[in-house]
Order: sequence, then structure tokens, then C-alpha cells
Amino acid sequence: MIIPAFSVGRTQEIVYMLNQLSNQGLLPNIPVYVDSPLAIDATQIFTEHPECYDEEILEYLISDPNPFGFKNLHLIKDVEGSKRLNTDKNPCIIISASGMGNAGRVKHHLYNSLSNPKNTILIVGYCSPQTPGGQLRAGASSIFLFGDEIPVRAKIDTMDSFSAHGDQKEMLVALKNNLASHKKMFLVHGELDTQKAYKIFLQENGFHDIEIPHLYQTFII
Repeated sequence: MIIPAFSVGRTQEIVYMLNQLSNQGLLPNIPVYVDSPLAIDATQIFTEHPECYDEEILEYLISDPNPFGFKNLHLIKDVEGSKRLNTDKNPCIIISASGMGNAGRVKHHLYNSLSNPKNTILIVGYCSPQTPGGQLRAGASSIFLFGDEIPVRAKIDTMDSFSAHGDQKEMLVALKNNLASHKKMFLVHGELDTQKAYKIFLQENGFHDIEIPHLYQTFII
């Protein structure tokens, strides 16, 4: 199984989930590889700062002092170790960046894994439509990687519960602190249809003078 995942936040969340499954005896006895130097460094920072954890993880620490480590977890930093994963025929899980499959080591893993029906690619978040992850989510029968057309014979699964972005209501809770004092608002993230819908939602909740800038548009503030 190949899991494209962003190095900071998403990878740690997945490792934490797998840690729980391992402690519960629900994770198969197979190696799990985190193949991303940045993700490994970020995980170390997470480990060193438990004062930033939420109540769920603090309670979990009572029974497991290391929520980001378990018996079969292997951290791959060196390039040669990453390359060896592409020729390993044994069952395993590879978590690697980037999350959309358009850069980094995971792009090589996709290149070497997509044509094998024994493999699974698990997409765990939003991917822009033009990226390899977005194309796989859309059901592409083949995608281009490194200039080659790769047939998609692997199983493609999605799990959107890992999304790090707040939804409309969650963002509204954060923005309401500025309801009385705001003068102008810019929506610069997300696809255009989503921005338009969110602009209407914000207007219905008391916000005004909301702009959706187009490319290269300038404003004097």
C-alpha cells in the first residue's frame, strides 16, 4: 500500500492512527515505512513537544508514551533506502510525500507500483485535479509520470477524514471574532466554485465586501 501524505501534519496523523491499530492488534504484522526526510524531522519535533498535544493524545500517552512509534515502523531518510522499497516484493505500507503525488519520493513509488494489481494506492486528502493524486481520484486509467504513460492497475482507495482544512462552519467560528471589526475580506484559497459558495455563506452570516481576486489582480489597502 502506497499512501501519499504531506510531511507535516498528515503523516504524523496517519502514523498515530497506525500506532493505535498496532496496540489493538488490528494492524497486520508487516513493515510500515515513512519515506520522507522532512516528515521524519517533523515527527521528531512533534515528539519533543507534548505540551502542544490535544486532550485525546494526552490521555493516550498514559498507556503509550510514544504515539508516533511502534514495532514495525521504519523511518527512511537515505535515498538508497528509498530506492530499495521499489524492488521489495513483500507486503508493506509506504507513507511518502508529497500528498498529491506530484513531487518527492512518492512520485517514484507511484511510478513503480501503479501498474501492479496487487498494490493499493490510498489517497488521504484533497488533490488538485491536474496532479497524479487528483487524476487517480478521478478514476484515470493511466497517468503520465516522468514522461511515461503508466497504466493504472492498482486499486485506488480514498479516505477523506484526514483533511486538515476546516469546513464552512469551522472557518466561520474562527472568523466570527472579526465580524464587527472587519472592513474587507479576500478569498484566495480553494477552487473557484467553492469560493463563490463560501462568499454567499459568509454574506448570509453578516460579512461584507468580500473579494475573490483573479490572477495578477492588485488591490490598494
